[in-house]
Amino acid sequence: MDLKILRDKQEVGAAAANHAAQSLRRILARRDWARLIAATGASQFEFLEALTSAPGIDWHRVELFHLDEYVGLPITHAASFRKFLLERLIRKTGITRHHLLDGERDSGEVIREVGGELRSDTVNLAFVGIGENGHLAFNDPPADFETEEAYLVVELDEACRRQQVNEGWYSSLAEVPTRAISMSIQQILKAEEIIAVVPDARKAAAVKACLEGEISANAPASILRRHPNTTIYLDRESAALLSQAVSRSI
Repeated sequence: MDLKILRDKQEVGAAAANHAAQSLRRILARRDWARLIAATGASQFEFLEALTSAPGIDWHRVELFHLDEYVGLPITHAASFRKFLLERLIRKTGITRHHLLDGERDSGEVIREVGGELRSDTVNLAFVGIGENGHLAFNDPPADFETEEAYLVVELDEACRRQQVNEGWYSSLAEVPTRAISMSIQQILKAEEIIAVVPDARKAAAVKACLEGEISANAPASILRRHPNTTIYLDRESAALLSQAVSRSI
């Protein structure tokens, strides 16, 4: 695992986007298609804004999957992750080959269809974040580290749902769905390369637990430390609780 600490979320977004753009260009130089997993949420705003402006990427040769979606949430809702990706990535780049999780359909059918497409070939690159409760995708603690399913239906804990309110996606906890379709931990780890973009002081406790504590289902994103090609981008606020020894090693 490689760790990068930048000054603020703008610098994090720019640096992570430059890294991601280089990786996509390298993948497309050796393959007909780059298979990409993209994260959503407020932590990804600056990163995706910078990435979609990066030159020299043939987005028409990028196949896109995403990490998670709320069960039962319409695509017209501001918090829809399908809506997020369409507006902030797909329409900006012209990606035509994408597999979005439709939370309004039968979850089992969606999992079979999108999961089958996902597993049909190697995933080259995954963008992820870390939740305030340490979740990876919507795998809240204690996360399932064992299942080999590509996607699963999960129950969202209160900390996860409160994060969605705090980020402004919902006006109250009662409005936040309680279930979601999420890519599994093991499926995320199958990606050849992972780039995690994790700015903001609200993530500091989770960052410390996941990077300095035990690798544990109670800190789901701690599993990233076992992936051979992961880079985590933090800003000063999200890195604020890390030990000096960790910070000096960067």
